[in-house]
Amino acid sequence: MNDELRIIPLRGMPEVRPGTDLVALILAAVTANHQALMHGDILVITQKIVSKAEGRIVNPDDVQPSAFAHAIAAHGHKDARYYEVVLRETRRIVKMDRGVLITETHHGLICANAGVDESNVAGGRVVTVLPADPDRSASDIRAALSMQTGVEVAVIISDSFGRPWREGQVNIAIGVAGLDPLMDYAGVYDTQGYLLQASALAVGDELASAAELVMGKIDAVPVAIVRGFCYAPAHASARRLLRNPEQDLFR
Repeated sequence: MNDELRIIPLRGMPEVRPGTDLVALILAAVTANHQALMHGDILVITQKIVSKAEGRIVNPDDVQPSAFAHAIAAHGHKDARYYEVVLRETRRIVKMDRGVLITETHHGLICANAGVDESNVAGGRVVTVLPADPDRSASDIRAALSMQTGVEVAVIISDSFGRPWREGQVNIAIGVAGLDPLMDYAGVYDTQGYLLQASALAVGDELASAAELVMGKIDAVPVAIVRGFCYAPAHASARRLLRNPEQDLFR
């Protein structure tokens, strides 16, 4: 049971570029915001700065678009080079309509335009693509934080996703280290004595969305600390949140 949660934005972080030491940047921001990491803290870090630091940046001008990308651009609002970047990050096209692609990425995530993002990227036309392995990115950051501070924390790499049947976007967890992103209540009795059989909370997504409330979309706060959430440290993956295709009624 969680009695109280606190979510602390880390403000004032500078622009992240390829090769930036994210851990050093985060620790400097913790100090600048008059904070200190505590055992059990959860750091929620936006995908954008992870992608930038890892050099996951593409200039569409350097991309030769395919005939298929040109065909998509004829019905969309972006040029063929952008769509070619999307196609290269795509394992499978789930839906395509009016220049918007709902795709399955190579990670197994289903999202708009394979997570290719033009917002909050300095340098003109360049775009970011998702980290090659968000779980590994989260694990590396967590290990470095622990080594440098002696504090055990969990790390969530977050990104904004739309949702079927609902307007607006929410942050979800695309990479996780140090906690299980899925809290399964199957086999547990509720307060009325009913045996739960298919109840699981996507706590990784809930924590990512909660952090977004202090991070904002345009407020340049790419990292937040969630404090007070009770969890058992675990070796887990954000892939736990991906539904098995055999159980997915919408594929």
